Amino acid sequence: MSRLPTFCSRLGQAGQTARLTLLIAVLVLGGEALAAGNFYCCNDPAGKQVCGDILPQACIGRPHREVGESGMTIRHIDAPLTAEQRAQRAVEEERQKIEEERRKEQQRKDQALINTYGNEKDIEVMRKRAEADVYQSVKNAESKIVEIKTLRKKFENEAEFYKKKALPPEIQKGFRDTDFEIKAQESVIDAKKKELEIIRLKYDDDLRRYQDLTRRGVRR
Repeated sequence: MSRLPTFCSRLGQAGQTARLTLLIAVLVLGGEALAAGNFYCCNDPAGKQVCGDILPQACIGRPHREVGESGMTIRHIDAPLTAEQRAQRAVEEERQKIEEERRKEQQRKDQALINTYGNEKDIEVMRKRAEADVYQSVKNAESKIVEIKTLRKKFENEAEFYKKKALPPEIQKGFRDTDFEIKAQESVIDAKKKELEIIRLKYDDDLRRYQDLTRRGVRR
């Protein structure tokens, strides 16, 4: 319940005149100060300032301010957000959250990069080591294909004796198995070539990022 209707009844005889004078000044000035505690002011839809020791009806749903006994504004209270504004704020908060997570993840990666390499030469050393492993895998697969083709040649030679006859099951199986193994090894080679390109891109990126971080003075 508003304190204004009972304001005068609570005043002592000695201070009643002074308090009434101050209250009248508050009402005339549009609520710049109030004798009995904090109060609230806003501009109504017509632009007129409205004040009360509880939030006036005209201020509900509108931006308003809380004023202390000294007449100074204590705080400003924004109007409640509309559904659209709440949705926009939620989207913005989610965007900021994602951006902050991305920033922290990049910071973590940058620190890991600095901790991994002592200098640019280390990057090149590790690049060559990784590429060498891939080259060795390709070489092993190629050697395996040569072995399988040699085995397949034996089945081809045996098949010469059965040109007009059905091939024995073991020879048919030999062709199937060797053909399958050759394709499998060729798939390994293709995969390793793709891996080689990924390695090159990775170390190119590491080198560029490392150079950028060291220029900015980032240290382990």
